[in-house]
Amino acid sequence: MHAWEVARPGPIEKEPLRFVEKPVPVPAAGELLVHVRACGVCRTDLHISEGDLPVRRPGVTPGHEVVGVVAATGAAVSGFSRGDRVGVAWLRGTDGTCAHCVRGAENLCPGSSYTGWDADGGYAEYTTVPAAFAYRLPRDLDDVALAPLLCAGIIGHRALLRAALPPNGRLGLYGFGGSAHLCAQVAVAQGARVHVLTRDVAARRLALELGATSARGPYDAPPEPLDSAILFAPVGDLVPVALRALDRGGVLAVAGIHLSDTPPLNYERELFYEKELRSVTSNTRANGREFLTLAARYGVRATTHAYPLSRAQEALQDLKAGRFEGAAVLVNDLPPRH
Repeated sequence: MHAWEVARPGPIEKEPLRFVEKPVPVPAAGELLVHVRACGVCRTDLHISEGDLPVRRPGVTPGHEVVGVVAATGAAVSGFSRGDRVGVAWLRGTDGTCAHCVRGAENLCPGSSYTGWDADGGYAEYTTVPAAFAYRLPRDLDDVALAPLLCAGIIGHRALLRAALPPNGRLGLYGFGGSAHLCAQVAVAQGARVHVLTRDVAARRLALELGATSARGPYDAPPEPLDSAILFAPVGDLVPVALRALDRGGVLAVAGIHLSDTPPLNYERELFYEKELRSVTSNTRANGREFLTLAARYGVRATTHAYPLSRAQEALQDLKAGRFEGAAVLVNDLPPRH
């Protein structure tokens, strides 16, 4: 099969990915073999390709926003059959026995593993997923529209929960890419006033089209104090900026898996009055199922830009350069080999 692999992590402009032929994987016991039809392009894929995240599997195939069809099942799989449409997301496995898993916080499991980091992902014609971590997908959305929901959407939902937005509250979103533009739709549908703060002019226009109350530059003050804020941009310099924008008792959630260093925080200006700074780590499967239900209820739609699978490296370069608003999606236009 055709697949991309991270040959040598480094700046995406220097093309660290290589398009290669790999054997079609064989599903292990409890796994599904998935014929990939579409795979979203996530900023985490960029961090893995550039080496911001440490190498866990040399030559890994990135991609963890996969929409596909079950091509085969391993032993001991129940509930899925060949031809079923499924989603493959970031969280691939947990130990199920640690204290975090037992209390329902499997996203914090020390034994967790991840698609496109610990195991080959969806920048390929085929991938595998443990059946217990595959998502059943709604029938009324096409593959390209669904793909970004499987990470950008789910992580945005987790970040919104961590930000503790009160009913009809005031929410600030710093950065407005794939995840933020989905999160904004949920927040607006639930009655929030959403203020978007991003450097990209086209993204500001999109934010207003999606119902945001205002859209300004990332270092500008929002037009009113914020109850909650989410930092989607991987820019540590924005942490004190967002904290200063919070009202008393406000919460800032940092949604990215990677963040550049933050400057020193001034306690009186940025943390006093019981403001909170929280991180977001992955998601639980329950978060994923809940978000997919909300997305269907509210009609959440991703703004997408399709690239053929063969142009994955270009898609990552465009993501880094900010050449599109919304989310990029790789489309596998090659026929199934099984």
